[in-house]
Formats: sequence, C-alpha cells, structure tokens
Amino acid sequence: MAAAAAVIRPPFTISSSSSSKSNSTLLSRKSIILSSTSSIVGCSRLNCMIKNQMSTSKKNASGSRLLVKCMASSSVLPKALLFDCDGVLVDTEKDGHRISFNDTFAERELGVTWDVDLYGELLKIGGGKERMTAYFNKVGWPEKAPKSEEERKEFIASLHKRKTELFMALIEKKLLPLRPSVAKLIDQALEKGVKVAVCSTSNEKAVSAIVSFLLGPQRAEKIQIYAGDVVPRKKPDPAIYLLAADTLGVEPSSCVVVEDSAIGLAAAKAAGMKCIITKSGYTADEDFLNADAVFDCIGDPPEERFDLAFCGSLLEKQYVS
Repeated sequence: MAAAAAVIRPPFTISSSSSSKSNSTLLSRKSIILSSTSSIVGCSRLNCMIKNQMSTSKKNASGSRLLVKCMASSSVLPKALLFDCDGVLVDTEKDGHRISFNDTFAERELGVTWDVDLYGELLKIGGGKERMTAYFNKVGWPEKAPKSEEERKEFIASLHKRKTELFMALIEKKLLPLRPSVAKLIDQALEKGVKVAVCSTSNEKAVSAIVSFLLGPQRAEKIQIYAGDVVPRKKPDPAIYLLAADTLGVEPSSCVVVEDSAIGLAAAKAAGMKCIITKSGYTADEDFLNADAVFDCIGDPPEERFDLAFCGSLLEKQYVS
C-alpha cells in the first residue's frame, strides 16, 4: 500500500527541514513525516526505517520531506474502532451543514449568512446548537429572535431541527459521497470482530442518516451511534468517547479513534485512546501534534494510506527503529 503525506508518532523523533539546516536530520518534533513515496504494509510491531539518508539530505535542500518506510506487522487489533462523522466519514461541513444552516436562516428571514471562512472559525465550537448560540451571543441576536434565555433555547432548537431536516435531504439524495476507503476500513474491522461506532457532536438523526444511506443498511445495523445530546458535554470533552467505550464493554486504551479536527483529537486523547487524523477541508492547517498518526485521508488503492492492521500496530508497546 502506498502512503502519502502522513505523520507517524513512535517514541523516537525524526523530521526534516528545507531551511538552513537542510543537510541534517533534526530531532525537534515528536513525529516522523512520511512522503508520498513512503509505504505502509499492514499486519506485530511498527518498524520504521530511514531509507537512503544521504540522498534524502540532498533532497531536503530542495524542500522535499524525509523518506521513511513504515511497516506494520501485527496480530494485535483494536477492540473498537471509533469514527467521528463530519469530516471523517463524509466531508460534510462546507457543502452540507453550512448550506443547511444558511438555508434555515433564509427561510426564517434572519438576515444571517455564514460564509466559508466564518464557518471554518465556528467549527471550533462543538455542536450546531452551541455554534449558533455562541455566534448570536457574539454578534447580536436577530430581531426575530425572542428575548428571554429560555425562549432563545427553544428558538435555537427549532432552527437546528429545521437545519437537520434540510441536511438529511442532502444525504438521502447522496449528494455528499463517503471519503475514500471509509467503507473498506469499516468492513475490515467488522470482518475481524472489531466493534465499530460513530461518535459525533452532530444531531443523532443526521449521523444515522449518513450511516444508513451512505454506508448501507447491512453495515448500519452493526455500527453503534453516539451523537448529539447523548452526553452533556461535547468535544473536546472526552465524554462521548468514554461513553462509547463503556457501553461497548472495552477499555479506552484498546480503542483507536479516527478524527479530522483538533477538538476531536483532544477528546480522544483525553479519553486515553489512540487517535489517527484524516485531515478534511476545514482542518488541514490545525495543530495535530498530539496525534498518533496524521494522513490526508484513508485512501483508495493503490494509494491506500493505512489499514486495520496499522490501527492495531498503534496499540503495540514496543517499536523497533
């Protein structure tokens, strides 16, 4: 399997630089960066070997990344594979949720529009109802909004309900596709008896629609969903991941999470879980320093970035360099 632009985090630290130190290997970051020519071969322990170090140093001068070949060979598998939804299963935010919010605001004649950049900032707030509340608290509530706090909660809930209906219509029409190899990784887990769940701050109906319509009913009936207000505190709080581990009957330390955002990463790590980042459109430039691995996506063959065996290798206690 070919791996592209990934960050793997074993205990040793190696990176490259294209600045004045371009001819040396720097031990300054807690990661190993894989170039598009690196490969990960799935299935006991993660073996990372530096290839052609001298020629790589020369390449560094022209700005390319250090070439590292990682091989995962393990019989260890996660007890549970936990996915975020938006940005992980489907890149829904810009052309899904944002559009549905704006259509809802237009229907209610609120005079509010969230452009692409503004919505990117608002995504730092977990949960749609919380996002709207924080926005209106900051810029001022629409004239048509009620005045009392309790009525405003009901107003926000009604907006969110309508927004979810509009979003679900997009999903049912399959206008937003699954991200590359999401279904394949889920199939690998289910075939090996690894429990699979989706843990999201989004509305439960919206998450269920994505799982049912895009992953299909056969997969959906085997996937647990933890979403919306199922926990009182949303990401970056670890509550939703701890709830998933508890109800699935597994230890948090035996779980691997696939996330796309810094707040999701914070939630997973606070829960004591391994976390792989697959960057999405809005999160590409976020800080993922604490992630166990960072990829641009899971990837379809022949450019598959990682597989279930690689997820299992992250649980190994020993690494050989």
